Amino acid sequence: MTDTTSDTPANPPADRARASELSTVGRFLKATELDTRMLGMVGALLIIWIGLHVISSLRLGVNPLDFDSRTFLTPRNLWNLSVQTSAVAIMASGMVLVIVMRNIDLSVGSAEGLIGMVMGFAQVHFLVRMVGLELGNPWIWVLALLIGLALGLLIGAFQGFVIAYLEVPAFIVTLGGLLVWRGAAWWVTSGQTVAPLDATFQLMGGGPAGSIGAKWSWIVGAVACVAVVFALFNGRVQRKRFRFPLRPIWAETLLGAVTCAVIMGAVWLANSYPWPVGIVNRYAAANNLTVPEGGLFIAHGIAIPVLMAIAVGLVMTFITKRTRFGRYVFAIGGNPEAANLAGINTRWITMKVFMIMGVLATIAAAISSARQNSSTNALGTLDELLVIAAAVIGGTSLAGGSGTVLGAMLGALLMQSLQSGMVLLGVDSPLQSIVVGAVLVIAVWLDTIYRKRV
Repeated sequence: MTDTTSDTPANPPADRARASELSTVGRFLKATELDTRMLGMVGALLIIWIGLHVISSLRLGVNPLDFDSRTFLTPRNLWNLSVQTSAVAIMASGMVLVIVMRNIDLSVGSAEGLIGMVMGFAQVHFLVRMVGLELGNPWIWVLALLIGLALGLLIGAFQGFVIAYLEVPAFIVTLGGLLVWRGAAWWVTSGQTVAPLDATFQLMGGGPAGSIGAKWSWIVGAVACVAVVFALFNGRVQRKRFRFPLRPIWAETLLGAVTCAVIMGAVWLANSYPWPVGIVNRYAAANNLTVPEGGLFIAHGIAIPVLMAIAVGLVMTFITKRTRFGRYVFAIGGNPEAANLAGINTRWITMKVFMIMGVLATIAAAISSARQNSSTNALGTLDELLVIAAAVIGGTSLAGGSGTVLGAMLGALLMQSLQSGMVLLGVDSPLQSIVVGAVLVIAVWLDTIYRKRV
């Protein structure tokens, strides 16, 4: 295809001259406008996946190309990996805003534990025994989730108020929150585990029932591809309207094709993971289905917590890139004094960021407790470290002013991939902590080098 942008006023001869001096890779990156840091993260993730797959295959004495079900790169393991990543990825998307504003939130794991315990207590004790709702009432999970959202909002508002209006450093406030909320979680039930949770609430944790199946997964994938094509087309129209430089047609086509291929590949992978045999047999018996001699294949499809994480990622990306609030957050992080002089209410923005973090902690708590079908005192333990590490590895600068939601969510996937792979390989827990800590330090070091060169 030909480059249709060469005759537009938005590409003067000076720009074309500079482009001709770039290398082939440089011209490709310039044409596609791909973020080199994001490409590096994707490359690192692929290297980790392939490395873990090869090591796990050699450890079992099988050919890596056979994709044995006990190795890393299998539909079962990658499906579980996506579910395990969801809660941390959701909180990491909010941590981006916190760190961009030159703050930190060490309390998200403890807040997640407290909120999860309160939602579990509401389902098992408060709404059933005190309010009088019958077990299985469709309002139980809704009311429990609303209670959790209200609590998360209050926790975020309280911490944000102390940080913004009482001017106590975020590190101290959230460090105190880490201890207070963890203790409060124990106090709710005197350390007792709350189980089982409402059946509908459990759907947010994934599993055979908490997935949308093959048919709806393909539909979601097709809709996502249509949305990608529309976004590229609309972006091109807007660039023409405001006379901004246009990407070449071949670059637009390549971006759309690769993105849609990744989406449909992920759907195919989710649909390649079948229900366990025992659950299939019970399902067949309950629905009067005949099980063939070779067994009945029922695909999981995309898990509900993964859809929740994707939805949160899209909303948070829209907030950071398309709203005045998002622009204010990055302006404050870039230069707080200038933002204040420009008339931005920095205190109220800070408080709202921590309120958003509280809401996201609630969603993560719902997913984590639903996965376990219980609320325990250990829920969310050390998640604050994983969330902060995911945001930083994803390119969020601890100096403030820069970061992306997509990068943080990819960082969460990378961190969870390391942990999942080490568990699969039988690595001891202390060594897992050493590896995660080393990866975090190396990631920050590489990010520092990158920023000096840009």
